[in-house]
Amino acid sequence: MIDIIQNHELLKALLVGLNVNEDIQRFEASMDELKGLAKAADMKVSGVITQNASAVTLSTFVGSGKVEEIKNRIAYDEADIVIFNQTLTPMQIRNLEKELKIEVIDRTALILRIFADRARTREARLQVESARLQYLLPRLSHMHTGLTRQGGASGSKSSKGAGEKKLELDRRHIEHRLAELRRELKDVEKERTTQRNKRLSSPLPKVALVGYTNAGKSTIMNHLIDNYCQGDTQEKKVLEKDMLFATLDTTVRKITPSGHRSFLLSDTVGFIDDLPTTLVKAFRSTLEESCYADIIVEVVDFSNPDYSNHIFVADNTLREIGAGEIPRIYVYNKSDMITEEISLVRIPYVRDNNIYMAAGKDIGLEELLSLIDKVLQQGAKEYTLLIPYSNGNDIAYINNNCQVLSTEYLEEGTKLVTSLSKKDAAKFKEYIVD
Repeated sequence: MIDIIQNHELLKALLVGLNVNEDIQRFEASMDELKGLAKAADMKVSGVITQNASAVTLSTFVGSGKVEEIKNRIAYDEADIVIFNQTLTPMQIRNLEKELKIEVIDRTALILRIFADRARTREARLQVESARLQYLLPRLSHMHTGLTRQGGASGSKSSKGAGEKKLELDRRHIEHRLAELRRELKDVEKERTTQRNKRLSSPLPKVALVGYTNAGKSTIMNHLIDNYCQGDTQEKKVLEKDMLFATLDTTVRKITPSGHRSFLLSDTVGFIDDLPTTLVKAFRSTLEESCYADIIVEVVDFSNPDYSNHIFVADNTLREIGAGEIPRIYVYNKSDMITEEISLVRIPYVRDNNIYMAAGKDIGLEELLSLIDKVLQQGAKEYTLLIPYSNGNDIAYINNNCQVLSTEYLEEGTKLVTSLSKKDAAKFKEYIVD
């Protein structure tokens, strides 16, 4: 089995999928997603082979007839690699590579390859390496089949062959490196916690962009930066590309829109169906940034036929990391690309905590900001505050970020009747008067 993060130049990939009693539309959507993953890994899809079956073949995942078909297609397409849409066992990969005489990887290995190519920050690189080694560890025994497992004559001090020695050395090396990575990631987590605590001490609300990969989170962030961010906006923008997992690293930017509340906006790695368990664990600390948000803005690619499943995956992931109860706004992005009849008269269209918009065309950004204002005010109560004139910063904060109903200037200070969220009420409790 060839290293899953080797350098590659536009490899020709043959995609294989096995549908075992799965809904045909879901299966086709999954295969389309595999094409997108191959493209994200800088590969060219040379062909697609699928099979419907009632069960998996234990030795080669697909049946012997299908293996022969794959072999013929490899020769015809001159393919460099075969990618299976489902997770393969180490034995299946070994048997398939023996039969096909070509590199075979599964969906998990493909995603790991993409993450390894896209990781930019030290934390992301450490997380990806940890996930990669955890993936390789149980597969070691099937990567040294060319070496002898037993050796030595009778009476020799060791009966271990070259293969067994190499296997033990590799396992020991990986376990040692994993221990090092855990220590390094703990140090990085301390740095992240320090940065997070600084943001939490800020009076600005925290808004987290989440959603299925390639839903348009980075597009929304960049357009908000362009329109409502101070300073050099080009340096603050994130990579924006019509590709799965274009960005992996968490980015936080201050958004200061005129006429709306300012807030800190965070964007992180997108979700995907069947995300490898090792990657979920590795990126958990990054994903948990959403747990500290006042509002979660879940971005949905409304033009994707499988968008309802994307919502399910994102919602389930948020529940798993403990962010399921945070107030949510659903952004149905790319609504301009819908061709069939829909109930929307026009976009942007807002209904409750849902907004249909097209961030790529700057359609709906103002309405999204108004919806964020509205959700931030949900649960707010009316209070009367008396703030000494010496505390002008608090007065300015309330005027800029809260709904002020009336202002009166008294000898003791400024009297404000204002609507405050629970968070702001706790912050200014010393000024509350009966």
